Amino acid sequence: MSASDQLERFLDFSSEMTGFSVFDLEGTGQAQPFLDAVTGVVGEELVDELLDAYVGVDDQVRSKERETMLRRAILSDEKLGPIARNVIKLWYVGIWYELPAEWTDAFGAHENDRMFTVSPAAYTEALLWPAIGANPPGAKGPGYGNWALPPKLAPEGPLR
Repeated sequence: MSASDQLERFLDFSSEMTGFSVFDLEGTGQAQPFLDAVTGVVGEELVDELLDAYVGVDDQVRSKERETMLRRAILSDEKLGPIARNVIKLWYVGIWYELPAEWTDAFGAHENDRMFTVSPAAYTEALLWPAIGANPPGAKGPGYGNWALPPKLAPEGPLR
């Protein structure tokens, strides 16, 4: 599989897992650094296995059925679930968290599996901030005089 195909599949997977559009994810500028980080920790073979499992879930089924299928095929999987959950956390906070000890015991330790921030921009571009309708403290200031206006509350219901 080519690098561009892998990135496209990673973005599609990430979009469905995070609830943000591929456009939004690409706008963070973190897609390639995040894919590289995941690959650097678990290896290309496991990344491909995760993305193959994602592509293998029928995208023609209704949303609730698809959600159930994704939970079964990926998130509940002993091997792929922890990696998938780490990818979700990676997008939301910009940090790769060490895989659980149970995973390491079952599937082996990986040299780069430790907690780390992927890039200097990962914090400011994390999905946490648009999800809660805020700016990252210390970065991306909301603008002069914003304190004069009442805070904007996120609309009720799903984020996207």
